Amino acid sequence: MQSPTVMDAEEEEVLQVLEVCQTIEEFREVIVTTIEEDSNDSLPVASSGTGTKPSQDDNWGETTTAVTGTSEHSLSQEDIVRITKDLEDSVGLDCRRYFTLTLAVVLGLLVFLTPVAFLVLPHLLWPEKLQSCGTACEGLFISVAFKLLILLLAVWALFFRSPRAGLPRVFVFRALLAVLVLLFVMSYWLFYGVRILDTQDDNYQGIVQYAVSLVDALLFIHYLAIVLLELRQLQPCFSVCVMRSTDGEKRHYNLGQLSIQRAALAVLEHYYCDFPVHNPALLSASKSRAAKHLAGLKVYNVDGEFPAALAEGPGNNAAAGMAHSQSRAMIAAAARRRDTSHNELYYEDAEHERRVRKRKARLVVAVEEAFTHIKRMQEEEQKKTPVDVMDPREAAQAIFPSMARALQKYLRTTKQQHCHSMESIQQHLAFCITNNMTPKAFLESYLSAGPTLQYSRSHWLARQWTLISDASVTSGLSDGCVFQLKCVDFSLVVTTKKIPYIQMSEEYIDPKSHKFVLRLQSETSV
Repeated sequence: MQSPTVMDAEEEEVLQVLEVCQTIEEFREVIVTTIEEDSNDSLPVASSGTGTKPSQDDNWGETTTAVTGTSEHSLSQEDIVRITKDLEDSVGLDCRRYFTLTLAVVLGLLVFLTPVAFLVLPHLLWPEKLQSCGTACEGLFISVAFKLLILLLAVWALFFRSPRAGLPRVFVFRALLAVLVLLFVMSYWLFYGVRILDTQDDNYQGIVQYAVSLVDALLFIHYLAIVLLELRQLQPCFSVCVMRSTDGEKRHYNLGQLSIQRAALAVLEHYYCDFPVHNPALLSASKSRAAKHLAGLKVYNVDGEFPAALAEGPGNNAAAGMAHSQSRAMIAAAARRRDTSHNELYYEDAEHERRVRKRKARLVVAVEEAFTHIKRMQEEEQKKTPVDVMDPREAAQAIFPSMARALQKYLRTTKQQHCHSMESIQQHLAFCITNNMTPKAFLESYLSAGPTLQYSRSHWLARQWTLISDASVTSGLSDGCVFQLKCVDFSLVVTTKKIPYIQMSEEYIDPKSHKFVLRLQSETSV
Protein backbone atom coordinates (compact mmCIF):
# COMPACT_ATOMS: atom_id res chain seq x y z
CA MET A 1 0.00 0.00 0.00
CA GLN A 2 1.33 3.35 -1.07
CA SER A 3 1.87 6.11 1.36
CA PRO A 4 -0.47 9.16 1.52
CA THR A 5 2.32 11.44 0.36
CA VAL A 6 2.83 9.50 -2.86
CA MET A 7 -0.95 9.41 -3.48
CA ASP A 8 -1.28 13.15 -3.02
CA ALA A 9 1.55 13.82 -5.45
CA GLU A 10 -0.03 11.59 -8.12
CA GLU A 11 -3.44 13.17 -7.62
CA GLU A 12 -1.93 16.64 -7.96
CA GLU A 13 -0.22 15.65 -11.21
CA VAL A 14 -3.48 14.22 -12.59
CA LEU A 15 -5.36 17.36 -11.64
CA GLN A 16 -2.74 19.52 -13.30
CA VAL A 17 -2.98 17.48 -16.50
CA LEU A 18 -6.77 17.74 -16.44
CA GLU A 19 -6.59 21.51 -15.97
CA VAL A 20 -4.18 21.85 -18.86
CA CYS A 21 -6.45 19.76 -21.10
CA GLN A 22 -9.46 21.79 -20.08
CA THR A 23 -7.60 25.02 -20.82
CA ILE A 24 -6.57 23.76 -24.24
CA GLU A 25 -10.14 22.71 -25.00
CA GLU A 26 -11.51 26.12 -23.98
CA PHE A 27 -8.87 27.85 -26.06
CA ARG A 28 -9.74 25.71 -29.06
CA GLU A 29 -13.44 26.50 -28.68
CA VAL A 30 -12.65 30.20 -28.50
CA ILE A 31 -10.59 30.00 -31.72
CA VAL A 32 -13.31 28.03 -33.56
CA THR A 33 -15.98 30.49 -32.43
CA THR A 34 -13.89 33.44 -33.57
CA ILE A 35 -13.24 31.90 -36.98
CA GLU A 36 -16.93 31.10 -37.47
CA GLU A 37 -17.95 34.65 -36.51
CA ASP A 38 -15.39 36.13 -38.91
CA SER A 39 -16.57 33.82 -41.70
CA ASN A 40 -20.22 34.72 -41.06
CA ASP A 41 -19.39 38.42 -41.12
CA SER A 42 -17.34 38.31 -44.32
CA LEU A 43 -19.10 35.65 -46.40
CA PRO A 44 -22.79 36.03 -47.31
CA VAL A 45 -24.90 32.99 -46.47
CA ALA A 46 -27.78 32.02 -48.74
CA SER A 47 -30.99 32.34 -46.76
CA SER A 48 -33.75 29.77 -47.17
CA GLY A 49 -37.39 29.94 -46.41
CA THR A 50 -37.32 27.23 -43.74
CA GLY A 51 -34.49 28.79 -41.78
CA THR A 52 -32.23 25.73 -42.05
CA LYS A 53 -28.52 26.02 -42.74
CA PRO A 54 -27.41 25.39 -46.29
CA SER A 55 -26.00 21.98 -46.98
CA GLN A 56 -22.27 21.61 -47.53
CA ASP A 57 -20.51 19.04 -49.64
CA ASP A 58 -17.60 16.93 -48.56
CA ASN A 59 -15.05 19.15 -50.29
CA TRP A 60 -16.22 22.47 -48.92
CA GLY A 61 -12.88 23.16 -47.33
CA GLU A 62 -11.10 22.86 -50.67
CA THR A 63 -13.55 24.91 -52.71
CA THR A 64 -14.49 27.70 -50.29
CA THR A 65 -12.89 31.08 -50.92
CA ALA A 66 -12.00 32.93 -47.73
CA VAL A 67 -12.19 36.71 -47.87
CA THR A 68 -10.23 38.66 -45.29
CA GLY A 69 -10.99 42.10 -43.97
CA THR A 70 -8.50 43.78 -46.31
CA SER A 71 -9.93 42.33 -49.54
CA GLU A 72 -13.25 42.64 -51.30
CA HIS A 73 -12.60 40.35 -54.30
CA SER A 74 -10.71 37.10 -54.77
CA LEU A 75 -8.62 36.50 -57.88
CA SER A 76 -6.82 33.43 -59.04
CA GLN A 77 -3.18 33.40 -59.98
CA GLU A 78 -4.09 33.11 -63.66
CA ASP A 79 -6.28 36.21 -63.45
CA ILE A 80 -3.51 38.17 -61.80
CA VAL A 81 -1.00 37.14 -64.47
CA ARG A 82 -3.45 38.00 -67.25
CA ILE A 83 -4.30 41.42 -65.77
CA THR A 84 -0.61 42.18 -65.27
CA LYS A 85 0.15 41.24 -68.88
CA ASP A 86 -2.72 43.37 -70.16
CA LEU A 87 -1.50 46.34 -68.16
CA GLU A 88 2.03 45.88 -69.41
CA ASP A 89 0.83 45.60 -72.99
CA SER A 90 -1.48 48.62 -72.84
CA VAL A 91 0.77 50.94 -70.87
CA GLY A 92 4.04 49.68 -72.30
CA LEU A 93 3.06 50.18 -75.94
CA ASP A 94 1.85 53.75 -75.37
CA CYS A 95 4.92 54.64 -73.32
CA ARG A 96 7.23 53.15 -75.92
CA ARG A 97 5.42 54.97 -78.72
CA TYR A 98 5.67 58.34 -77.01
CA PHE A 99 9.22 57.67 -75.88
CA THR A 100 10.27 56.85 -79.46
CA LEU A 101 8.56 59.98 -80.80
CA THR A 102 10.13 62.15 -78.11
CA LEU A 103 13.57 60.70 -78.76
CA ALA A 104 13.21 61.28 -82.52
CA VAL A 105 12.12 64.91 -81.99
CA VAL A 106 15.00 65.61 -79.60
CA LEU A 107 17.53 64.05 -81.96
CA GLY A 108 16.11 65.98 -84.92
CA LEU A 109 16.32 69.29 -83.07
CA LEU A 110 19.88 68.49 -82.04
CA VAL A 111 20.84 67.74 -85.65
CA PHE A 112 19.28 70.86 -87.16
CA LEU A 113 20.33 73.28 -84.44
CA THR A 114 23.96 72.14 -84.31
CA PRO A 115 25.12 73.83 -87.59
CA VAL A 116 23.28 77.01 -86.61
CA ALA A 117 24.94 76.92 -83.19
CA PHE A 118 28.34 76.50 -84.83
CA LEU A 119 27.77 79.73 -86.76
CA VAL A 120 26.18 81.77 -83.96
CA LEU A 121 28.37 80.95 -80.94
CA PRO A 122 31.51 82.78 -82.16
CA HIS A 123 29.48 86.00 -82.65
CA LEU A 124 28.12 85.68 -79.11
CA LEU A 125 31.32 84.72 -77.26
CA TRP A 126 34.24 86.56 -78.98
CA PRO A 127 32.84 88.89 -81.65
CA GLU A 128 35.75 91.33 -81.38
CA LYS A 129 38.33 88.70 -82.35
CA LEU A 130 36.61 87.38 -85.47
CA GLN A 131 37.99 88.23 -88.86
CA SER A 132 35.74 89.78 -91.45
CA CYS A 133 33.73 87.34 -93.57
CA GLY A 134 34.29 87.82 -97.30
CA THR A 135 32.19 87.00 -100.33
CA ALA A 136 33.09 83.31 -100.26
CA CYS A 137 32.01 83.05 -96.62
CA GLU A 138 28.68 84.70 -97.37
CA GLY A 139 28.15 82.25 -100.21
CA LEU A 140 28.70 79.43 -97.73
CA PHE A 141 25.85 80.89 -95.65
CA ILE A 142 23.50 80.41 -98.59
CA SER A 143 24.82 76.88 -99.12
CA VAL A 144 24.21 75.96 -95.47
CA ALA A 145 20.68 77.41 -95.55
CA PHE A 146 19.60 75.52 -98.68
CA LYS A 147 21.23 72.27 -97.58
CA LEU A 148 19.45 72.45 -94.23
CA LEU A 149 16.16 73.09 -96.04
CA ILE A 150 16.74 70.09 -98.33
CA LEU A 151 17.71 67.93 -95.34
CA LEU A 152 14.58 69.02 -93.47
CA LEU A 153 12.31 68.06 -96.36
CA ALA A 154 14.13 64.75 -96.88
CA VAL A 155 13.90 63.80 -93.20
CA TRP A 156 10.22 64.73 -93.13
CA ALA A 157 9.51 62.59 -96.22
CA LEU A 158 11.43 59.56 -94.95
CA PHE A 159 10.92 59.49 -91.17
CA PHE A 160 8.01 61.69 -90.12
CA ARG A 161 5.21 59.51 -91.45
CA SER A 162 2.25 58.15 -89.56
CA PRO A 163 3.08 54.63 -88.33
CA ARG A 164 1.27 51.84 -90.14
CA ALA A 165 1.45 49.40 -87.23
CA GLY A 166 2.97 48.82 -83.83
CA LEU A 167 5.82 46.30 -84.03
CA PRO A 168 6.90 44.20 -81.03
CA ARG A 169 10.61 45.16 -81.36
CA VAL A 170 12.52 48.19 -82.55
CA PHE A 171 13.58 48.50 -86.17
CA VAL A 172 17.27 47.61 -86.08
CA PHE A 173 18.43 49.71 -89.05
CA ARG A 174 16.56 52.78 -87.87
CA ALA A 175 18.03 52.42 -84.39
CA LEU A 176 21.54 52.03 -85.84
CA LEU A 177 21.08 55.14 -87.97
CA ALA A 178 19.91 57.11 -84.94
CA VAL A 179 22.95 55.98 -82.95
CA LEU A 180 25.22 56.84 -85.87
CA VAL A 181 23.78 60.35 -86.16
CA LEU A 182 24.09 60.89 -82.42
CA LEU A 183 27.73 59.76 -82.35
CA PHE A 184 28.49 61.86 -85.42
CA VAL A 185 27.00 65.04 -83.94
CA MET A 186 28.66 64.45 -80.58
CA SER A 187 32.03 63.99 -82.32
CA TYR A 188 31.59 67.29 -84.15
CA TRP A 189 30.65 69.00 -80.89
CA LEU A 190 33.71 67.53 -79.17
CA PHE A 191 36.04 68.74 -81.92
CA TYR A 192 34.29 72.12 -81.98
CA GLY A 193 34.68 72.55 -78.22
CA VAL A 194 38.37 71.59 -78.17
CA ARG A 195 39.62 73.32 -81.31
CA ILE A 196 37.31 76.34 -81.61
CA LEU A 197 35.64 77.20 -78.29
CA ASP A 198 38.72 76.72 -76.11
CA THR A 199 41.09 78.53 -78.46
CA GLN A 200 38.54 81.14 -79.59
CA ASP A 201 39.54 80.76 -83.21
CA ASP A 202 39.29 84.02 -85.13
CA ASN A 203 39.08 82.43 -88.61
CA TYR A 204 35.33 82.68 -89.10
CA GLN A 205 35.47 81.39 -92.67
CA GLY A 206 37.02 78.15 -91.41
CA ILE A 207 34.22 77.87 -88.82
CA VAL A 208 31.63 78.27 -91.58
CA GLN A 209 33.32 75.61 -93.68
CA TYR A 210 33.30 73.34 -90.62
CA ALA A 211 29.51 73.79 -90.33
CA VAL A 212 29.12 73.11 -94.08
CA SER A 213 31.05 69.85 -93.72
CA LEU A 214 28.69 68.79 -90.95
CA VAL A 215 25.63 69.45 -93.12
CA ASP A 216 27.20 67.52 -96.02
CA ALA A 217 27.89 64.55 -93.75
CA LEU A 218 24.29 64.60 -92.51
CA LEU A 219 23.06 64.53 -96.12
CA PHE A 220 25.23 61.50 -96.84
CA ILE A 221 23.83 59.75 -93.75
CA HIS A 222 20.36 60.45 -95.11
CA TYR A 223 21.33 58.80 -98.40
CA LEU A 224 22.50 55.80 -96.40
CA ALA A 225 19.13 55.74 -94.61
CA ILE A 226 17.30 55.65 -97.95
CA VAL A 227 19.41 52.71 -99.09
CA LEU A 228 18.95 50.72 -95.88
CA LEU A 229 15.30 51.50 -95.20
CA GLU A 230 13.78 51.73 -98.67
CA LEU A 231 15.98 50.41 -101.49
CA ARG A 232 17.35 47.28 -99.81
CA GLN A 233 13.97 45.57 -99.62
CA LEU A 234 12.85 46.27 -103.18
CA GLN A 235 14.63 43.33 -104.81
CA PRO A 236 12.58 40.13 -104.21
CA CYS A 237 14.61 37.45 -102.45
CA PHE A 238 12.00 35.24 -100.76
CA SER A 239 8.66 33.72 -101.69
CA VAL A 240 6.28 33.48 -98.76
CA CYS A 241 3.22 31.24 -98.61
CA VAL A 242 0.43 32.61 -96.41
CA MET A 243 -2.28 30.14 -95.36
CA ARG A 244 -5.30 30.85 -93.17
CA SER A 245 -5.65 28.16 -90.52
CA THR A 246 -9.45 27.85 -90.57
CA ASP A 247 -10.41 27.47 -94.23
CA GLY A 248 -7.00 26.91 -95.84
CA GLU A 249 -7.16 30.04 -98.03
CA LYS A 250 -3.68 30.52 -99.49
CA ARG A 251 -1.72 33.28 -101.23
CA HIS A 252 1.91 33.67 -102.35
CA TYR A 253 3.97 36.86 -102.24
CA ASN A 254 7.53 37.90 -103.07
CA LEU A 255 9.43 39.84 -100.41
CA GLY A 256 12.89 41.33 -100.17
CA GLN A 257 15.47 41.41 -97.40
CA LEU A 258 13.21 42.07 -94.42
CA SER A 259 13.18 41.15 -90.77
CA ILE A 260 10.52 38.76 -89.53
CA GLN A 261 8.42 41.47 -87.92
CA ARG A 262 8.51 43.70 -91.01
CA ALA A 263 7.72 40.70 -93.22
CA ALA A 264 4.74 40.00 -90.96
CA LEU A 265 3.61 43.60 -91.44
CA ALA A 266 3.89 43.26 -95.23
CA VAL A 267 1.90 40.01 -95.10
CA LEU A 268 -0.89 41.67 -93.10
CA GLU A 269 -1.04 44.58 -95.55
CA HIS A 270 -1.48 42.11 -98.42
CA TYR A 271 -3.95 40.05 -96.39
CA TYR A 272 -6.49 42.85 -95.98
CA CYS A 273 -6.47 43.52 -99.74
CA ASP A 274 -6.15 40.02 -101.23
CA PHE A 275 -7.76 37.48 -98.91
CA PRO A 276 -11.56 37.08 -98.93
CA VAL A 277 -13.26 38.01 -95.70
CA HIS A 278 -13.19 35.38 -92.97
CA ASN A 279 -16.64 33.84 -92.57
CA PRO A 280 -16.88 31.69 -89.39
CA ALA A 281 -20.50 30.77 -90.23
CA LEU A 282 -19.33 28.56 -93.10
CA LEU A 283 -16.88 26.80 -90.79
CA SER A 284 -19.57 26.10 -88.19
CA ALA A 285 -21.81 24.63 -90.92
CA SER A 286 -19.07 22.20 -92.01
CA LYS A 287 -18.38 21.23 -88.39
CA SER A 288 -22.06 20.50 -87.71
CA ARG A 289 -22.22 18.39 -90.86
CA ALA A 290 -19.16 16.40 -89.81
CA ALA A 291 -20.59 15.90 -86.33
CA LYS A 292 -23.83 14.65 -87.85
CA HIS A 293 -22.02 12.02 -89.89
CA LEU A 294 -19.83 10.97 -86.98
CA ALA A 295 -22.77 10.68 -84.60
CA GLY A 296 -23.55 7.18 -85.85
CA LEU A 297 -20.07 5.87 -85.11
CA LYS A 298 -19.90 4.27 -81.66
CA VAL A 299 -17.11 2.37 -79.90
CA TYR A 300 -17.91 -0.80 -77.99
CA ASN A 301 -15.87 -3.05 -75.73
CA VAL A 302 -14.97 -6.17 -77.67
CA ASP A 303 -12.19 -7.39 -75.35
CA GLY A 304 -14.55 -9.31 -73.05
CA GLU A 305 -14.28 -6.90 -70.08
CA PHE A 306 -17.69 -6.65 -68.35
CA PRO A 307 -18.86 -5.54 -64.92
CA ALA A 308 -18.05 -7.72 -61.95
CA ALA A 309 -21.73 -8.46 -61.20
CA LEU A 310 -22.14 -9.89 -64.69
CA ALA A 311 -18.93 -11.93 -64.44
CA GLU A 312 -19.71 -13.40 -61.01
CA GLY A 313 -23.36 -14.31 -61.70
CA PRO A 314 -24.57 -17.57 -63.21
CA GLY A 315 -24.50 -17.86 -66.95
CA ASN A 316 -21.79 -15.29 -67.32
CA ASN A 317 -20.31 -17.02 -70.35
CA ALA A 318 -23.58 -16.82 -72.28
CA ALA A 319 -24.10 -13.14 -71.37
CA ALA A 320 -20.55 -12.31 -72.38
CA GLY A 321 -20.95 -14.10 -75.70
CA MET A 322 -24.25 -12.33 -76.38
CA ALA A 323 -22.79 -8.91 -75.59
CA HIS A 324 -19.76 -9.66 -77.71
CA SER A 325 -21.91 -10.64 -80.72
CA GLN A 326 -24.11 -7.54 -80.28
CA SER A 327 -21.02 -5.29 -80.19
CA ARG A 328 -19.69 -6.81 -83.38
CA ALA A 329 -23.06 -6.40 -85.07
CA MET A 330 -23.35 -2.73 -84.13
CA ILE A 331 -19.76 -2.04 -85.23
CA ALA A 332 -20.53 -3.64 -88.58
CA ALA A 333 -23.65 -1.48 -88.93
CA ALA A 334 -21.66 1.64 -88.09
CA ALA A 335 -19.05 0.67 -90.68
CA ARG A 336 -21.75 0.26 -93.34
CA ARG A 337 -23.16 3.64 -92.38
CA ARG A 338 -19.70 5.14 -92.69
CA ASP A 339 -19.29 3.61 -96.15
CA THR A 340 -22.51 5.25 -97.33
CA SER A 341 -21.92 8.61 -95.60
CA HIS A 342 -20.21 10.06 -98.67
CA ASN A 343 -23.46 9.64 -100.59
CA GLU A 344 -25.29 11.66 -97.95
CA LEU A 345 -22.63 14.35 -98.08
CA TYR A 346 -22.81 14.45 -101.87
CA TYR A 347 -26.59 14.85 -101.98
CA GLU A 348 -26.50 17.39 -99.16
CA ASP A 349 -23.96 19.52 -101.01
CA ALA A 350 -25.93 19.17 -104.23
CA GLU A 351 -29.12 20.26 -102.45
CA HIS A 352 -27.30 23.25 -100.95
CA GLU A 353 -25.96 24.29 -104.35
CA ARG A 354 -29.44 23.95 -105.86
CA ARG A 355 -30.90 26.19 -103.16
CA VAL A 356 -28.14 28.75 -103.67
CA ARG A 357 -28.75 28.85 -107.43
CA LYS A 358 -32.47 29.21 -106.83
CA ARG A 359 -32.00 32.08 -104.36
CA LYS A 360 -29.51 33.73 -106.71
CA ALA A 361 -31.92 33.59 -109.65
CA ARG A 362 -34.69 35.15 -107.57
CA LEU A 363 -32.33 37.84 -106.32
CA VAL A 364 -31.11 38.75 -109.82
CA VAL A 365 -34.67 39.06 -111.10
CA ALA A 366 -35.76 41.15 -108.11
CA VAL A 367 -32.80 43.55 -108.45
CA GLU A 368 -33.28 43.96 -112.19
CA GLU A 369 -36.97 44.72 -111.71
CA ALA A 370 -36.13 47.23 -108.98
CA PHE A 371 -33.54 49.00 -111.14
CA THR A 372 -36.04 49.38 -113.99
CA HIS A 373 -37.98 51.87 -111.88
CA ILE A 374 -34.94 54.16 -111.58
CA LYS A 375 -34.18 56.50 -114.45
CA ARG A 376 -31.65 59.30 -114.49
CA MET A 377 -33.32 62.52 -115.44
CA GLN A 378 -31.65 64.48 -118.23
CA GLU A 379 -31.42 68.24 -118.32
CA GLU A 380 -34.14 68.44 -120.99
CA GLU A 381 -36.55 66.44 -118.84
CA GLN A 382 -35.83 68.59 -115.79
CA LYS A 383 -36.99 71.68 -117.70
CA LYS A 384 -40.38 70.08 -118.42
CA THR A 385 -43.25 69.68 -116.02
CA PRO A 386 -41.94 68.76 -112.57
CA VAL A 387 -42.41 65.20 -111.36
CA ASP A 388 -41.37 63.34 -108.22
CA VAL A 389 -37.61 63.94 -108.20
CA MET A 390 -35.55 62.15 -105.55
CA ASP A 391 -31.93 62.16 -104.57
CA PRO A 392 -29.94 58.85 -104.65
CA ARG A 393 -30.56 58.15 -100.96
CA GLU A 394 -34.31 58.51 -101.29
CA ALA A 395 -34.34 56.44 -104.48
CA ALA A 396 -32.40 53.65 -102.76
CA GLN A 397 -34.84 53.65 -99.85
CA ALA A 398 -37.76 53.54 -102.29
CA ILE A 399 -36.64 50.49 -104.30
CA PHE A 400 -34.92 48.59 -101.49
CA PRO A 401 -38.10 46.94 -100.06
CA SER A 402 -38.82 45.22 -103.40
CA MET A 403 -35.48 43.37 -103.30
CA ALA A 404 -34.94 43.12 -99.54
CA ARG A 405 -36.65 39.75 -99.03
CA ALA A 406 -34.81 38.01 -101.91
CA LEU A 407 -31.48 39.49 -100.79
CA GLN A 408 -32.05 38.46 -97.20
CA LYS A 409 -32.86 34.86 -98.16
CA TYR A 410 -29.79 34.66 -100.39
CA LEU A 411 -27.49 36.02 -97.68
CA ARG A 412 -28.90 33.57 -95.15
CA THR A 413 -28.45 30.65 -97.53
CA THR A 414 -24.83 31.60 -98.23
CA LYS A 415 -24.11 32.45 -94.55
CA GLN A 416 -23.29 36.11 -95.26
CA GLN A 417 -26.00 37.83 -93.26
CA HIS A 418 -23.57 38.94 -90.54
CA CYS A 419 -21.31 40.67 -93.09
CA HIS A 420 -23.93 43.02 -94.55
CA SER A 421 -26.24 45.24 -92.55
CA MET A 422 -29.31 46.91 -93.95
CA GLU A 423 -27.66 50.31 -93.64
CA SER A 424 -24.57 49.20 -95.57
CA ILE A 425 -26.72 47.65 -98.32
CA GLN A 426 -28.71 50.86 -98.72
CA GLN A 427 -25.51 52.92 -98.85
CA HIS A 428 -24.12 50.63 -101.54
CA LEU A 429 -27.38 50.84 -103.46
CA ALA A 430 -27.33 54.64 -103.29
CA PHE A 431 -23.70 54.60 -104.48
CA CYS A 432 -24.63 52.45 -107.48
CA ILE A 433 -27.57 54.67 -108.35
CA THR A 434 -25.42 57.81 -108.10
CA ASN A 435 -22.79 56.42 -110.47
CA ASN A 436 -25.37 54.93 -112.88
CA MET A 437 -24.24 51.32 -112.34
CA THR A 438 -26.03 48.25 -113.62
CA PRO A 439 -27.80 45.65 -111.43
CA LYS A 440 -24.94 43.24 -112.06
CA ALA A 441 -22.47 45.75 -110.63
CA PHE A 442 -24.68 46.11 -107.54
CA LEU A 443 -24.93 42.34 -107.03
CA GLU A 444 -21.20 41.67 -107.42
CA SER A 445 -20.55 42.62 -103.79
CA TYR A 446 -22.96 39.93 -102.55
CA LEU A 447 -22.56 37.12 -105.07
CA SER A 448 -18.84 36.65 -104.34
CA ALA A 449 -16.89 37.24 -101.14
CA GLY A 450 -14.63 40.28 -101.39
CA PRO A 451 -11.48 41.28 -99.50
CA THR A 452 -11.64 42.29 -95.87
CA LEU A 453 -11.34 46.03 -96.55
CA GLN A 454 -14.55 45.94 -98.59
CA TYR A 455 -16.66 45.36 -95.49
CA SER A 456 -17.41 47.47 -92.46
CA ARG A 457 -14.63 48.82 -90.27
CA SER A 458 -15.63 46.49 -87.44
CA HIS A 459 -14.15 43.57 -89.43
CA TRP A 460 -10.65 45.03 -89.68
CA LEU A 461 -10.18 48.23 -87.67
CA ALA A 462 -7.68 48.00 -84.80
CA ARG A 463 -7.38 44.23 -84.95
CA GLN A 464 -4.85 42.87 -82.51
CA TRP A 465 -2.34 40.46 -84.03
CA THR A 466 0.22 38.35 -82.19
CA LEU A 467 3.48 37.33 -83.89
CA ILE A 468 4.69 33.85 -82.93
CA SER A 469 8.15 32.85 -84.14
CA ASP A 470 10.87 30.49 -82.94
CA ALA A 471 13.57 32.84 -84.21
CA SER A 472 14.03 36.42 -83.07
CA VAL A 473 11.58 38.77 -84.77
CA THR A 474 14.40 41.23 -85.51
CA SER A 475 16.39 38.63 -87.46
CA GLY A 476 16.12 38.54 -91.24
CA LEU A 477 14.12 36.10 -93.32
CA SER A 478 15.80 32.83 -94.23
CA ASP A 479 15.01 29.75 -96.25
CA GLY A 480 12.54 27.55 -94.39
CA CYS A 481 11.59 30.23 -91.84
CA VAL A 482 8.09 29.69 -90.43
CA PHE A 483 6.16 32.14 -88.27
CA GLN A 484 2.53 32.63 -87.32
CA LEU A 485 0.26 35.65 -87.08
CA LYS A 486 -2.55 34.97 -84.63
CA CYS A 487 -5.73 36.89 -83.92
CA VAL A 488 -8.90 36.04 -82.02
CA ASP A 489 -10.72 34.06 -84.72
CA PHE A 490 -7.95 32.49 -86.77
CA SER A 491 -4.24 32.57 -87.52
CA LEU A 492 -2.04 33.03 -90.59
CA VAL A 493 0.80 30.54 -91.03
CA VAL A 494 3.64 31.97 -93.13
CA THR A 495 6.27 29.73 -94.72
CA THR A 496 9.33 31.27 -96.37
CA LYS A 497 11.22 29.86 -99.36
CA LYS A 498 14.28 31.47 -100.88
CA ILE A 499 14.01 32.34 -104.57
CA PRO A 500 16.60 30.14 -106.33
CA TYR A 501 19.56 31.46 -108.24
CA ILE A 502 18.73 31.43 -111.94
CA GLN A 503 21.43 30.56 -114.44
CA MET A 504 20.65 31.58 -118.01
CA SER A 505 22.66 30.63 -121.07
CA GLU A 506 22.48 31.88 -124.62
CA GLU A 507 22.25 29.81 -127.79
CA TYR A 508 22.76 31.39 -131.15
CA ILE A 509 20.67 30.22 -134.10
CA ASP A 510 21.77 31.24 -137.56
CA PRO A 511 18.92 33.07 -139.34
CA LYS A 512 19.92 31.32 -142.60
CA SER A 513 18.95 27.98 -141.07
CA HIS A 514 15.24 28.96 -141.15
CA LYS A 515 14.63 27.50 -144.60
CA PHE A 516 12.00 24.94 -145.49
CA VAL A 517 11.02 22.79 -148.47
CA LEU A 518 7.40 22.14 -149.45
CA ARG A 519 6.85 18.51 -150.40
CA LEU A 520 3.85 18.08 -152.65
CA GLN A 521 2.05 14.74 -152.66
CA SER A 522 -0.97 13.56 -154.60
CA GLU A 523 -2.88 12.65 -151.45
CA THR A 524 -2.69 16.16 -149.96
CA SER A 525 -5.00 19.04 -150.80
CA VAL A 526 -2.12 21.42 -151.56
